[in-house]
Amino acid sequence: MKIFVTGATGFIGGRLAQKLAARGDTVVCLARDPSQVKTNAALPGLQWVRGDVTEPATFQAAMRGSDAVFHLAGLYKFGPKYIPQMRAINVDGARNVLQMAAELGVPKIIHTSTVGVFGNTRGKLVDETYHGNKAEMGSEYERTKYEAHYDVAVPMQQQGAPVIIAQPGGVTGAGDTGPHMGQLDFYLSRMPLGIGAKSGVTIAHVDDIAEGHIRAAERGKVGEAYILAGPALTWKQMFEECEKITGIPGPALWLPGWTVPPMQAFLGALEGLGINTPFAAESLGSVNDYTYFASAEKAKRELGWSPRPLQDTLREMLDYEMKKRGLEPAPRAS
Repeated sequence: MKIFVTGATGFIGGRLAQKLAARGDTVVCLARDPSQVKTNAALPGLQWVRGDVTEPATFQAAMRGSDAVFHLAGLYKFGPKYIPQMRAINVDGARNVLQMAAELGVPKIIHTSTVGVFGNTRGKLVDETYHGNKAEMGSEYERTKYEAHYDVAVPMQQQGAPVIIAQPGGVTGAGDTGPHMGQLDFYLSRMPLGIGAKSGVTIAHVDDIAEGHIRAAERGKVGEAYILAGPALTWKQMFEECEKITGIPGPALWLPGWTVPPMQAFLGALEGLGINTPFAAESLGSVNDYTYFASAEKAKRELGWSPRPLQDTLREMLDYEMKKRGLEPAPRAS
């Protein structure tokens, strides 16, 4: 089969491309500069082509004749300077790729969304039928992905395009560079103070999320969405799980959520003056009693998807991060 993939230089997209190539598919991967691509470059079955999701003419020929298109390209950043680029890639890019695939008659189009389009679930474990309030979302990333989901992908489904939506929750594994890794930096640095005791995410291994995409293409129903998420934990619970593996205790004191808005206001004022800050004011929104909790029961039931145990996922990620920092690896249970 010929498979066209955007975002193959990313964390999930790279693992997806590897899996597709390993099973014998011809995988055509879009990259703005193929000469700079190092990840997966030597894998048999992978073909890198020059193109940009913001310019449809650059990938039309490469996409033609595909048996499936996986659209994973996206930008996940915090801060006002990234807004134009995120809109161009996350919203316009999604529209360009999905519409081109539909026009070319590609029989399966998999759009990667996120559970972030639900916004703050306020501790509730929601499913694919939940609809968040865009105005209440904590970041421009969530708002752009919301638009790509509800203003691009869903309308195309309703118009009969063969679009299936995959909605990953929190994703990790060795080599994870996502924004949520900032929390882990504080943990491994043994910071005694934490923020976000009531905030939380779901966590699943990147390879399992990639496998979920493949199962969505093979077993998913056109017009449906599938959440791909591991167990839901608050950050306090997450570090308690990490402590079982590493022996490193989590923060002893947790600041309440109401302390976040003043910090955001202060950092926002500095950003407005053009002063560089350690992290963007917007990024603090995710620890203001904000949960990204969603259930993968539909994917488990209809796709036969089953993520590995949380402890295995966390151990791999922690071993990698501790080695990178020159720390002793997490001890193995006897």
